[in-house]
Amino acid sequence: MYNRRIFLKQSGALALGGLLLADKSLGEMGVASAHPVGLQLFTLFTTIDKDVPGTLKTISGVGYKELESAFSMKGGYYGLSARDFAALAKANGLSWVSHHVGGAPFKMPPGGFKMPGADSTKPAQRMNIPPMKNLKENAQEIIDDVASAGVSYLVCASIPLGNAAEIKEAVEILNKSGEAAKKAGLTLCYHNHTHEFDTVDGQVPYHVLLKETSPDNLKFELDLGWATKAGVDPVALFREHPGRFPLWHVKDISADKKMPVEVGSGIVDFKRIFAAADSSGMKHFFVEQDGAPNPVANITASFQYITSKLLA
Repeated sequence: MYNRRIFLKQSGALALGGLLLADKSLGEMGVASAHPVGLQLFTLFTTIDKDVPGTLKTISGVGYKELESAFSMKGGYYGLSARDFAALAKANGLSWVSHHVGGAPFKMPPGGFKMPGADSTKPAQRMNIPPMKNLKENAQEIIDDVASAGVSYLVCASIPLGNAAEIKEAVEILNKSGEAAKKAGLTLCYHNHTHEFDTVDGQVPYHVLLKETSPDNLKFELDLGWATKAGVDPVALFREHPGRFPLWHVKDISADKKMPVEVGSGIVDFKRIFAAADSSGMKHFFVEQDGAPNPVANITASFQYITSKLLA
C-alpha cells in the first residue's frame, strides 16, 4: 500500500507517539502522520503579508506541517531574511521545505499585474512589484540564501518559453543553476503551468526540459491541476520519467477548467495519481489554490479531503 511504503521509506523510527508498530497498525495510527501535508503559501498571497506570524500559526492550526514559499509583496521571504523566516516557521511547528523563484527577470504584463482572484472583467490592478531575484542573474546568491536556512528544494516557478531561442536558454539556465544547487546540497526543480505543454516552434517545451536537462541536476515539481487542465496524464509522465518528480502541487481544477478550486471538489483524479506516488519519486506535496477566495476555509477543506480520502 502507498502509505505503508512511504512511511517505511521516510520514517527512520519504529515508534510514533510512543506506540511501536508492533503494537499498533498504520491504519489505526492514521497515515496523515506518515506523510506530512504541505502548503504552497501563494494560496494566501492576498493575506499573508498583512500578518506573517499569525498566518503561519493559523496554517499550523489547520494541521499542515510543511511549507513552500513564493513571491511576497514585502520582498525577501515575506519581509524576513531566509534564516528568520525558517525560525518563525519552526516556532509554529512548520518545516520550510521548498522555495519558489523566477527563472529570468520578471516582465510586467500589458495592463499591469493582476491580483490572484481578481475579477477578470475589470482592468488589471497595477501594483508596485518589489525587486525579484531570478536564476538567470542571481542564481548563486539565491542558492546560498536558502541553503543557509536549511531549505531542501529550490523551484523555478516559471521561465520564458515562448520561442525556440527562449527554450534553449531555459535549458542552459536550469542546467547551470541545477548544478550549482546540487553543490550547495539543494535540489532544483521546475514547476509547470499549462503553457509548457503547448507546441512552440515545433517543440513541446516541457518535453524538451525533461530530455535536455540532466536528471542529476534538475527534477520537476508537477502541478497536478495545471497538468490536468492541459490534458496531460500525470501518471503517464511518472511512468515515462520515473523518479523525476519529487515534488507535487496538489491543485484541483473546476469542471469547466477555468479556475483552481478546493482539493476534492474538481476534476483531478487524485486517488489514481496518489496510487502512482512511488513511480514518480514524490517526497513532498503542497496544496495550492491560486486566487483562493476564502484562503483559511479553502486550505482547511483541502486538508480535510486529503487526510480523510487520500491518506486514509
